Amino acid sequence: MNGNEKRPGLPRYRWEATSIEGFVQQLAVSYLSHGYYFYVTGVVPARKDPAAVDRKLLEKYGVVMSKWARARRKAAGLANVHYLRHERFWVLLASRGQGHLFFDEEPFLDARERPVKFASYAISVRRWEARGRYVAHVGIERGSYLELKAHLEDLAVHRSRETLERIFRRLPFEPYAPVRRQLVTLLNRVNARRKVAGFELLDSSCLRLRRRVVRPFDRSPALDLG
Repeated sequence: MNGNEKRPGLPRYRWEATSIEGFVQQLAVSYLSHGYYFYVTGVVPARKDPAAVDRKLLEKYGVVMSKWARARRKAAGLANVHYLRHERFWVLLASRGQGHLFFDEEPFLDARERPVKFASYAISVRRWEARGRYVAHVGIERGSYLELKAHLEDLAVHRSRETLERIFRRLPFEPYAPVRRQLVTLLNRVNARRKVAGFELLDSSCLRLRRRVVRPFDRSPALDLG
């Protein structure tokens, strides 16, 4: 499948994120935050070409359409669908509404109830009571968080301050608000152990607390279909 093929007058659709950070950002900020709560995930088997899976899903569910067509469907109470893949992991998402094959064909989950788990992240939707609306929630997946917590607490009194601060700086998680809270908790746990042992505490500057905005689809396929 040539994801860069050109077809005059038809919309270009991009679906292949070129990085973990780009996948998470596109899923959380562009899709879940805009009401695409229902999802199904999958992994392309090693024997299969990801491009063939892309073609099948994009065409079967009519994913590719202009933003105006999506707006018309939404106004009419009809569901819309998006598709996203990084390497061999993919997610197909649908918005609320009627008249879509997705709800008949797929054993979908609701991101308000079950998070999408990807690359040690848990990406979900939670209600923001103060604003009376749902927002995307990106955190470190619980199992991964507990493993990281145990590892760092074990190192807390066996490594120098410089080494531990370097480990914190290199943690691969983008600091969305829930991730920031988790990182601060981890730092506090490490410092609590070091304080009891009489060791020098880590400086909070070793935490990266500003999220990088990335371009999810750089060097990725773009599809022009009807």
